[in-house]
Amino acid sequence: MRNGRTGLARDVAAGGRLVDTLNVSSKLKVAVLIAGILTAHVFVCAQQQDPAWRPAIQTAARIAPQARIVVVRISDGHQVASRHLEEAARTLAAPGSTLKPIVLYQMLTAGMWSADQRVPCSGDLEIGGRRLACSHPSARPFNAQEALAWSCNTYFAQAARAVVPSKLPQMLQTPGLLAQTGLTSGEATAEFRAPRTTEEAQLTVLGVDGIRVTPLELAAAYRWLARELEANAGSVAARTVRGGLAKTATFGIAKGATALGASVMGKTGTAEGADSPQTHGWFVGLTPALTPEFVVVVYLPVGHGADAAAVAGEVLAHAPVERK
Repeated sequence: MRNGRTGLARDVAAGGRLVDTLNVSSKLKVAVLIAGILTAHVFVCAQQQDPAWRPAIQTAARIAPQARIVVVRISDGHQVASRHLEEAARTLAAPGSTLKPIVLYQMLTAGMWSADQRVPCSGDLEIGGRRLACSHPSARPFNAQEALAWSCNTYFAQAARAVVPSKLPQMLQTPGLLAQTGLTSGEATAEFRAPRTTEEAQLTVLGVDGIRVTPLELAAAYRWLARELEANAGSVAARTVRGGLAKTATFGIAKGATALGASVMGKTGTAEGADSPQTHGWFVGLTPALTPEFVVVVYLPVGHGADAAAVAGEVLAHAPVERK
């Protein structure tokens, strides 16, 4: 890589001398050519995958051939490993409950909601004619951390009532959820319909309607979340979200992610396709759990969030990261 950069620098320098001898039109052409070379060079360098992750990706290929997987380093945002990256860049799907930690963190930070607020859940929920029953065990009314750990739809539907619908677009744009990431070429961009009513805002917060994102966009959003949790570690918002993500991966809906000893906190998501009742599954994790270095996204075109968490657990069992 060092020799490649040196050679490129010589080429650019030579090109710069050549420009001086050309007319204006030719200068522009040479400038465009040089810019293209630089862009391509940077893109190739940024997308080189870490060989240490190869056994983990090979495991994923064996146990879940259709899984789209993206691993992003939190410190610099570079992709270090992937499976079906091109498909992941073009896949747009409802994010399901993976939105809950992102929205909850911002609500708590902005004072829209209290982490101590408890909401009872009967297990039944219907919004706008859509049944969104909870699958968690019956329990006393949840607070925010418990609701995140068990992914309680009833709790987050109630919390979403505190969000002014017109504020929700900015809450999703801030973590980079609605924009291309630059992790690869040919990326699709999130499809988002700004909510006009409380019911529409609830369905968006639950990640089942009004929004479709790519696995790459979710990776970027959770990288933002990881950096926020680190920068504001002592805040109620950070402690609540971190605790919820750790508990759901330990004994909650996402426990498959830690079943083989991986040190990870994260969130599952399950939602139906735009034109089909068939469900797809997500898991987005931060690993290692105590001091996250990577975001791991697993998307299954067919399945549930618990299935995606189990795939993530297999992958992380062979990954170059700290274990429990």
